[in-house]
Amino acid sequence: MGGFFGVTSKENCVYDLFFGTDYHSHLGTYRGGMAVYAEGKFQRVIHNIQNSPFRTKFERDVEEMQGQYGIGCISDTAPQPLTMRSHLGTFAITTVGRVNNADQLMQHCFDKGLAQFSEMSSANVNPTELVAALISSQGTLADGIRYAQEMIDGSMSMLILTPEGVYAARDRVGRTPIVLGRKDGAYCAASEDFAFFNLGYEYDRDLGPAEIALLTPEGVEVVQPPQQEMKMCAFLWAYYGYPTTSYEGVNVELMRNRGGSMLAGRDNVSTDLAAGIPDSGTAYAIGYSNRSDIPFARPFIKYTPTWPRSFMPQHQRMRDLIAKMKLVPVEAMIRGKSLLLIDDSIVRGTQLKDASEFLYANGAKEVHIRAACPPLLFGCKYLNFSRSTSDLELIARRVIQKYNGDVTTEQLREFADPDSTVHGELVENIRKELDFDSLRYHRLDDLKASIGIDPCKLCTYCWTGEE
Repeated sequence: MGGFFGVTSKENCVYDLFFGTDYHSHLGTYRGGMAVYAEGKFQRVIHNIQNSPFRTKFERDVEEMQGQYGIGCISDTAPQPLTMRSHLGTFAITTVGRVNNADQLMQHCFDKGLAQFSEMSSANVNPTELVAALISSQGTLADGIRYAQEMIDGSMSMLILTPEGVYAARDRVGRTPIVLGRKDGAYCAASEDFAFFNLGYEYDRDLGPAEIALLTPEGVEVVQPPQQEMKMCAFLWAYYGYPTTSYEGVNVELMRNRGGSMLAGRDNVSTDLAAGIPDSGTAYAIGYSNRSDIPFARPFIKYTPTWPRSFMPQHQRMRDLIAKMKLVPVEAMIRGKSLLLIDDSIVRGTQLKDASEFLYANGAKEVHIRAACPPLLFGCKYLNFSRSTSDLELIARRVIQKYNGDVTTEQLREFADPDSTVHGELVENIRKELDFDSLRYHRLDDLKASIGIDPCKLCTYCWTGEE
């Protein structure tokens, strides 16, 4: 998905930028980058972080960079931030989101004679460069941001570094967050609010959907007021968010505890222990344990010094292998035990099937699986939360096709209804495919309730297919 951090300060901001960006490392695995501005000069550096963490790659750069304004990013897709020169002046830009109509927008730029693009090694155009070209086609940066948001099919939040300050622009319907922080002589913008607390910043506010703000060391100027419609990604709470962060005032760890409790409230299984698949399943398991009185334990310990994220490599086979290698069993807590495991979600099912087979091989008597969100039926069109190239890579879709053949989108929505017969059949067929003793999914209405904001403000497309 990716995350970013921006700062404007009366003093050198590089250390704040370095640590604030590093705190977003859980959101991406491909490239990291920082850009700073001071006294008419832009500096920028980008590194590959697939095999080394952001902090290690940028330690030397921090000593050589200096600026009062800066932006940084952790990217799961293209290298960024990019430094652009146009009739609007020089600026640096970083983005979070997805452009679904990139080919059409490139042709639009060609037809208007607006830009030419550098091809990346993947043979695609960097979407951040495309966004910059759209912005540069207008008379001002503010007009350009508005124009880009109107033209993009998908979702795009951005930070733009200029000599005047840092523009922060949230996507049209607020699918991704931008949170502002403040301290004496400085303001910052972040994808996750916990990124700035240890740097001495206090929470200022969340930007609203489509809001554009200009940050300077003196304050925040609203360039475009927030719009009413919001469709924030519910999966941020369910999986992506770091436990200490809050979105729209709702803490991720607290939401996951509530979700686990709701799962337990609808369950009747009796097991020796409840455990979470590390790390994002752990908070759900604690909530489940507290509600059910089934003891919480850790039959798996996650080994993270070398591979903190299971999807870091580009190839699925290597990601699956790493996911297996980093979970080290505690045999004394497995052999002869009936286990209940909670995972944040079941995407392809491969890793969870391997984990359960591993438990059986280490002497587990029973393995019961609980998923902390409903079956994923539609690939995300907005945030690239999955590397799936086809919806049929999703275990739920594969099982539907196997047992029900080709189905329409309307029929898929019937499978999403937790009270329908076909939903129950789907869950049972997934259980058989993955060879669990039992399987239950979190209901969507319970998931929304565990988040606790107006359900109309949540995007649940990946579960329902509804915009």
